[in-house]
Amino acid sequence: MYSYLALGDSYTIGEQVSSQDNFPHQAVSLLQKKHVDVGEPVIIATTGWTTDELAASIREHNLVEKFSIVSLLIGVNNQYRGRSVENYREELEQLVNQAVGFANGKPENVFVLSIPDWGVTPFAEGRDRQKIAMEIDAYNAAKKEITLAHKCHYIEITESTRKNGTDPAYLAGDGLHPSEKEYAIWAERLADEIEKQLKK
Repeated sequence: MYSYLALGDSYTIGEQVSSQDNFPHQAVSLLQKKHVDVGEPVIIATTGWTTDELAASIREHNLVEKFSIVSLLIGVNNQYRGRSVENYREELEQLVNQAVGFANGKPENVFVLSIPDWGVTPFAEGRDRQKIAMEIDAYNAAKKEITLAHKCHYIEITESTRKNGTDPAYLAGDGLHPSEKEYAIWAERLADEIEKQLKK
């Protein structure tokens, strides 16, 4: 049986949706339907976490086990708090290295998801949506560069959140976080990449 570690923030735990509806659980469910035997995801994620807070929690968990698959989705709170891309780049580099370590030194088993654009959601009413989009693009450019330099998989989900971020069906009740319908899109992209990788 394959094991799966999901590292992140509110987008990984699925703030305001049931745990079974977050994208790690939905991805596992899709893989199991395709007869890829993946166990329950181990999730280290909390709403509001930045890169350094995730890193601190990883240290506190003192994880020694290795995983067949690791996903990483982090950075929106760095952008929200106005931190620099340079600082993000530095801390993300360390997290990607850690993720590869958790994947038993196999970068090809690490899947990094792009940062969603919360600036299109009702929550961002009255804020500079264009500035948020530009900052998220800059963060994602750094994220993609680091991910590919480490030979990990980069999974693009930002455009989907921009397309669906004004549709209540794709949003949780807070008008900020995704609903299970949006997570289903991410889960499908992730499950497809994982399946391709594991069947190599």
